[in-house]
Amino acid sequence: IMVLLALLMMPAGLASASDVWTMAQSDQYGQKTGGMLGRGLVNAATCFVDVIVQTVDGTKNGPPFLGSLTGLGGGIGCTALRAVSGVLDVGTFWVPGFNGFPVSKSYNNCLCMDESCAVKEAPQPVQHVQAPAPTTYVVPAAQAPAEPKPSPAKYAKK
Repeated sequence: IMVLLALLMMPAGLASASDVWTMAQSDQYGQKTGGMLGRGLVNAATCFVDVIVQTVDGTKNGPPFLGSLTGLGGGIGCTALRAVSGVLDVGTFWVPGFNGFPVSKSYNNCLCMDESCAVKEAPQPVQHVQAPAPTTYVVPAAQAPAEPKPSPAKYAKK
């Protein structure tokens, strides 16, 4: 019954708010319930994406092995945080005055609530450096040893 009630109140909230994160923080009960339910479902369904995104980012930004490990660790932590936040939002969307514990929309950093965190700096293009042409070394062909000159003593009369 509560889910049906929240879904009935949700269209009014959609007209005035831009997304479920904004709606979930609203003081109006109708917007808050729909926003929290939507945000909770999105967070619970997509929590595993944090592991993938942060592992890839860690590998790109750090030393390959160490960056992968730190990205994986951060991704696992953010996955747990996003899953708990999503389940909490879905379970308590109907409670008046409680807006949940939101996590960031960005999968790059689940703790950063600024809009600047969601927009990641564009990667710089890779500049390819032309390698110098390989140097060719010419090795002279092996020459047969020159025959020794005959000794003048060989021609002397005995």
